[in-house]
Amino acid sequence: MTIQDLKNKNLLLFEAISGSRAFGLATENSDTDIRGVYYLPKEDFFGLNYIPQISNETNDITYYEIGRFIELLQKNNPNILEILASPEDCMLYRHPLMDLLKTEDFLSRLCKGTFAGYAVSQIKKAKGLNKKIVNPVDKERKSILDFCFILDGQGSVSLKNWLNEFRSSGGVSVGRGGLSQENCGLVSIDHTKGMYALFYDESGILGYKGIIQNEEANQVCVSSVPKNEKPVAYMFCNLDAYSVYCKDYREYWKWVAERNEDRYNVNQTHGQNYDSKNMMHTIRLLQSCEQIFKTGSLTIRVENRDELLDIKAGNQSYESVMQKAENLIQSIEDHYSTTTLPDFPDLDKTTKILIQIREKLYNNE
Repeated sequence: MTIQDLKNKNLLLFEAISGSRAFGLATENSDTDIRGVYYLPKEDFFGLNYIPQISNETNDITYYEIGRFIELLQKNNPNILEILASPEDCMLYRHPLMDLLKTEDFLSRLCKGTFAGYAVSQIKKAKGLNKKIVNPVDKERKSILDFCFILDGQGSVSLKNWLNEFRSSGGVSVGRGGLSQENCGLVSIDHTKGMYALFYDESGILGYKGIIQNEEANQVCVSSVPKNEKPVAYMFCNLDAYSVYCKDYREYWKWVAERNEDRYNVNQTHGQNYDSKNMMHTIRLLQSCEQIFKTGSLTIRVENRDELLDIKAGNQSYESVMQKAENLIQSIEDHYSTTTLPDFPDLDKTTKILIQIREKLYNNE
């Protein structure tokens, strides 16, 4: 079934302009998103062809089956509550049966998790983006050798530098190129973590495994070393730091591959080191949550359009936007502690409304 089928068969119950235009945040470049509600023909609903949601290819037009719509309302899904709370001037069609659904019948303390909880996850995402922008990771991947260090007096030197700069010592004679990691042998030191005695076999006849076997190795190698051999140095491998680096490297280059280049370029242009559009909607979502617990109602048309668009334009610093978010989160906590909203929506009442809607629809077919 397609969106056109819904219209041709007169199955629509509700249709409205949503997103930035409904919030009062549209600009000349804003898309027009459409959201709606439909019901299925009786044979599809009672048969094996139940379809909970229908969207176009870009998902900027989405319709929900009435049962799925009410199920999500009962869960206090922010997007669905915002559809139900659409301003009058954004409504394109509203079946009289939709008047049975009141936003206030669904609002509950669950909104703290669905609205504020989601917003907090977006703040963490913004902080992660800030970290990625401010601390780019080189494309050339480091190896575990970059996290190995040779003890030197009261300090340490990097293993790579030590290998390159090593000169004759303890009977080991090497050329101008320094030592080769392939000819090194490591032995773990008891009762320590990441500490090794380092041996060197210039001839290669002792069969040492080297420090690593290849550049992609995730740990160092240990070798079997004759008891009469003397270590030329002691080495520390910071495996924990290497693991953190690998995670950061993987996440950074995954982000680079998947990021929206147009939005990223906008963010780079304003230079505030955060996804300004995402943070605008995060602040808006927190304000909606504050309103729910403060007034027991939800109005999605914003009253601070200029302030929110200022955030979107990147005219406010990352720190100031984060402070706004923290202030809103604290206000939500305060109002949550005194709200008269129930812990959960009245499932019996709202489910009976769904049954009533279905009965009227199918009895009229």
